[in-house]
Amino acid sequence: MRILVTGAAGFIGSHLAERLLSAGHEVVGLDNFNDFYDPDIKRKNIEKALSDWGYTLVKGDILDGDLLDKVFDDAFDAVVHLAAWAGVRPSIERPDVYQKVNIEGTLNLLERCKLGKIPRFVFASSSSVYGGRRDVPFKESDDVTRPISPYAATKAAGEALCYTYHHLFGLNVHALRFFTVYGPRQRPEMAIHRFAVNMLRHEPITVFGDGQSARDYTYIDDIVDGLVASVERCSGFEVINLGGSKTTTLKQLVELLGRRLKTTALINWMDDQPGDVPITFADVEKAKKILGYAPKVNIQEGIDRFCAWLIDNRQEEDWDEPVTMPSLLPR
Repeated sequence: MRILVTGAAGFIGSHLAERLLSAGHEVVGLDNFNDFYDPDIKRKNIEKALSDWGYTLVKGDILDGDLLDKVFDDAFDAVVHLAAWAGVRPSIERPDVYQKVNIEGTLNLLERCKLGKIPRFVFASSSSVYGGRRDVPFKESDDVTRPISPYAATKAAGEALCYTYHHLFGLNVHALRFFTVYGPRQRPEMAIHRFAVNMLRHEPITVFGDGQSARDYTYIDDIVDGLVASVERCSGFEVINLGGSKTTTLKQLVELLGRRLKTTALINWMDDQPGDVPITFADVEKAKKILGYAPKVNIQEGIDRFCAWLIDNRQEEDWDEPVTMPSLLPR
């Protein structure tokens, strides 16, 4: 297959591109290398893909209609749309940017899929669409009409647009709700990455709330398994959870990192942040049925793999050898 991957230089996109290439597919990667985080990290992410004959990189923006027209001059068998402005807290500060990129950008791609008669569209949604609900596990049939951050609202809107294009034009769509993806190449501002770096530098980490908020952390390899299966099986319109289907509290996460890194976190406790949700927990029965999805990497193994990658890829000036520090857990 010939597959367009947007956000191809990012954390998930770069892993997906490599997996698709290893399976013999042709991949066109589209990314604008914006400065949400260091673009050099994104360039490093795609070094392996760039060495593959089946990979073509296009530097550009999903808001650039002229560029998209050129990209879609050649037919695709599928589009995997990962490009977005991510993160709950930044979306509260810059909702206009999130609306423009996440909603208008998605619409631009859907319109070109319609015009080019692209048969399959896989959309990266988010567990954040479930809002502040506490009834777990989260099922795809749950009400998602009350998102509590602009980011979540844009992802719910993206799902709605996808359904519209399926209904009107017969576009096959899978909207995949990702649950807190982590692993090698994870974005540097995300909690696991940020905590680990600070702990290795012997610097405090900032924890919002009392440490009892819980997340369904999902290892990158499991997410890519679900994405590849979705590309292969995309039919009709489906909303599908991709998660680990287990929860880990923030306190447990910090302790897991400390054990692996042989240090103990110095914690700056802060009040809960607006837009944060108390818990996420994926019901993955639908993913199992439609995609054959079965998450394999538990949180302990995943943290071990992530920390090994982080240490192997550290810059010498970033931190010294870990030392044990006094614990401020529990609060």
